[in-house]
Amino acid sequence: MNERRRKEREISQAIISFEKEYMGRGPLDAKTFLIDNLVLVRLKGVLTPAEHKLAESESEKRGRYLIKQMRQELIEKGRPLLDAVILDILKKSVVSLHTDISTKTGERIIVFTLGEPIRFADEEPI
Repeated sequence: MNERRRKEREISQAIISFEKEYMGRGPLDAKTFLIDNLVLVRLKGVLTPAEHKLAESESEKRGRYLIKQMRQELIEKGRPLLDAVILDILKKSVVSLHTDISTKTGERIIVFTLGEPIRFADEEPI
């Protein structure tokens, strides 16, 4: 396994741990992609049973809005921990973090923008 794949796997495991410890429930699956100066993390199955019920309730539009707002607030509060994970693994600082969650599929996307591109010694330069 090359260095890029090892780092992607390490980030996925760290994000799973963050979700379990900080959010109270971990995803069913996580996959990370390192692209230039971006870290893209795709999490599947992140909604709790209560969030599923809220998203499917009669006032489904309001329920989905509340879930998204709550999850956004939680990720903002936990951002220093997430930034530290990326810095520790990639030795690069996070410039910005973007995230969204689908209340229909239970999938969350997190994108970290880094201050510089990610390069590995065992890969050809682009």
